[in-house]
This record gives sequence, C-alpha cells and structure tokens, in this order.
Amino acid sequence: MGKLQREGIWNTIVSYAGIGIGYVNTVLLYPNILEEDQVGLTRLLMALALMYAQFSALGFNSMSARYFPYFRNKEKGHHGFLFLLLLVPIIGFAIVTFLFIGAKPLVVHWYQDSSQLLLDYYYYIIPLAFFTLLLNLFTSYLRSHYKTIVSSFVQDFLLKFLSLVLVLVYSLGFMSFQSFVIAFVGINSLLVLVLIVYTMWLKQLFLMPSSAVLRIFPLRELLNYGFFTFLGTISTTIITTIDQFMISAYSLSDNAVYSTAFFMTTAIMIPAKSVLKIAYPQVADYWKDRDLGNMGKLYKQITLVNLILGLLLAIGIWANLDNLFSFMPETYSAGRYVVLFMSLARLIDLATGINGIILATSDKYRWDLLFNMVLAVLTIWTNYYFIPLYGINGAAFASMLSYTSINLARLFFVQYLYKLQPFAWSSAIITVIAIVALGASYLLPYLGNVFLDMLVRSLLITVIYGSLTLGLKVFPEMNQWLLELLRKVWK
Repeated sequence: MGKLQREGIWNTIVSYAGIGIGYVNTVLLYPNILEEDQVGLTRLLMALALMYAQFSALGFNSMSARYFPYFRNKEKGHHGFLFLLLLVPIIGFAIVTFLFIGAKPLVVHWYQDSSQLLLDYYYYIIPLAFFTLLLNLFTSYLRSHYKTIVSSFVQDFLLKFLSLVLVLVYSLGFMSFQSFVIAFVGINSLLVLVLIVYTMWLKQLFLMPSSAVLRIFPLRELLNYGFFTFLGTISTTIITTIDQFMISAYSLSDNAVYSTAFFMTTAIMIPAKSVLKIAYPQVADYWKDRDLGNMGKLYKQITLVNLILGLLLAIGIWANLDNLFSFMPETYSAGRYVVLFMSLARLIDLATGINGIILATSDKYRWDLLFNMVLAVLTIWTNYYFIPLYGINGAAFASMLSYTSINLARLFFVQYLYKLQPFAWSSAIITVIAIVALGASYLLPYLGNVFLDMLVRSLLITVIYGSLTLGLKVFPEMNQWLLELLRKVWK
C-alpha cells in the first residue's frame, strides 16, 4: 500500500499514544476528580459543539476530499480553494449561531429539571463550536494534501494530553469548575493555531480569493454537492451524538456513565480512523481515474487490517473489563453492557470496510446521503424506544441495531452497483482466532493484583492472537512487513 501504509502506521502510533492518555483521563482521572454531572457536562459540551460545527460546515468538509484533486496547483494557490473552503462554513456558523441563541428557551424546557448544569454553560458552546469547525476544516484541507500525521497528533494526542494537565491542575484546587471549562475551550483554540502554523510551514496557506475557483467547477455544483454531503454529515452527527442528548435529558450523571463506557470502546476504531484519513482522498483519486481494480484491492486490504487490529482490541477490552471498572467509582460499572453492545457495533462497522467512502466519493453520492438519513431516523427511533425501557443499555443496544442494519444495506448496495465487496476467507479466519484467544483468557484465574492481572491477561491474548495470525498468514503483507522490520533491527 506504500504511502497509505506509512501514513496509516504513523497515524495509528499517534492515535494509540492518544488513546493511552485518553484512558488515563477517562478511567482514572475524570471519574475520580470530577463529579458525575460534571463529567457528563464535559462530554455533552463536546457532543453539542461537534453537531454545531457540522451544521455550520454545510458539507464543505467532504467537498475538500472530493474536489481538491481538480484544484491542486500550488503555484496558483490552488485557485483560491482554501478561501472558499473557509468562507462558506464561516457564513454557516453565523447563521447557526443566530439559531442557537434563539433556541435556548427550548433547551431550557428539555433540560432544566435534569441537567441544570448545561444551562449554566450554554453559551460556552459557541466558541467551542467555532474552534471545532476550524479544526475540522483544516484537518480536511491537510488530508487532501495527504498530510494527516500532524492533524492526528493534534486531535488524538495533544488534546488529550492538555486535558490531562488541565484536570490535574483542577484537582489541586487552583481553579473553579467554571475556569476549568473556560480553559478547556482555550485548549481547542490552541489546537487550531497549531494546524494553521503547520499549514503555513507547508507553504499551503493560500487565503487569497480567486475567480478561477468558479471556472474549474461552477459554484452551483460545489454548493449542490456540499448540500447533499451536509445532509449526510448531519445524519452521521445525529447518529453519533443523539444518544448523549437523550440520556442527558434524563440525567447528566447517566451520561457520564454512558459516555465513559462508550469511550472505552473507541480504541477499537483507532486503526480504522487512522487509515481512513488517508484512504478518503485515495478513493477520490481512484474515482477520478475510474480505477475500480485498485479500489477493490484497497477495499479488501483496509477491511482486513482494521479487523485484525480491531478484534484484538475488542477482546482485550472485554477480557479486562472488570479490571478497568475497578479504577472508577462503583456506579460506573453500570456501563458493562454499553461496552458489549458498542464493541459489537464497532466491529460490524469495521467488517463492512470503506463502503461509505466509496459511495460518498462516487457519482452515486446521493445514495450515501439516503443511507445516512435512514440511519439517523432509525437511530433516533430506536433510542426513543429503548432508552425509557433500559436506560443507557438501551441506548447502546439501539446503536448496535442501527449500525448493523444500515452497514449491511450499504454493503450489499456497493456490491450490486460496482461488484466490490470487502470479504475474504481471511476475515472469517481472524474472527475464529479472536474467539480462541478470548476463550483462552477466561481459563486464566484472577491473579490477585489488578495491574499484574491486566498485564498477564493482555499478554496471553496478544501472544495467542499474534502467533495464530502470523502463523496462518492471515495477512501476508503484515508478515512481510515484520520480516523487513526485523532485518533492519538486526543490521
């Protein structure tokens, strides 16, 4: 895979360093330093800021990946592409801000009894959303240049590291919770500054407008694509955040438990996120060249790599779940089945590969919008039905059900249209290997010390899983890469 492999490996290293700090924050620090409703608030603020930013972007995040190859010309400042990429979302932000301020009475009606803390910090969401918007836009722009490592470092590592420092300072009593929230917003502004400086260092910060941007592609076509991807992005954002909104309407404390358990499963998706950052523009280039052959190979390779890493992480988390919960207040153990259902949902997502990207960058992108809209409606309906019955477990089950349904539908659709599908016998083999490794971990009794138990149990799983994967040559390219790495080490 060449460039894709290199970028993916570095992104994965950065992401896992970040997920390590994230686990320290989520498992050790935040639950033990902040009150449950304060933890729930911080997670809800981020979810609201993300939705706010996605509404403001008007679909231009995705537009960068699809259209930038046609504008790429450094000598001519990419024909003013960056100016347009920033201008339209900033206008969108102004409109959404007006609506957001006007919507406060409705928010008060829904949250005043269960989540008063949200209302106290309602207007803090505006600057947080603005910095989230800029962060997403510059990440998308850099991704179009196949520059993903620094943006991964900023989002997946630096944010979590600075959050760790912030919560430790708060624990020493040097600031109030209000100052903590203000400082958290400030951290996000710093992340944007880092990406801007990096873009300048690459000599790609072209902010001057150019009429050429309208000659390469008519503005109407760009806005039309932006509108459809906007609807798809909003649908995706609803899918990933509606559960927190609905749970918080009952209790911010419940959202703390739910979002903590939810985060514990995010490690499963780190390989996918790292590889997809570079795969998105690669797929767009394949469509430009109408190269379905290499696209099909990429489809299978990414699916298998993501499954190999994702399954290892999923069984590792589940085998060590009791150990992880032992670090937190007892109330957080109520998220056990949230971890189970969300792990299954994420594995299903990994197993269906990059079908969403293939659709979103093709001339059938409107169908991807339809799938996302159906998924959003399905997610809202299942959460509305299951949360009152089963609380946070109902929310997790609703997500699993929704993801399974729509991913299978999208998978069959891509196969029908383009005769592309991501599966091989290797996918089934690695699944069996994961089951064997997890089963072996259950034969190991608790070792009496949580750190020793986590270490030995994780090593047992890794050794069995890794040995079988390499021995059976599930992914020959991985065997070859390891051999080359060993030769370099021994030289």
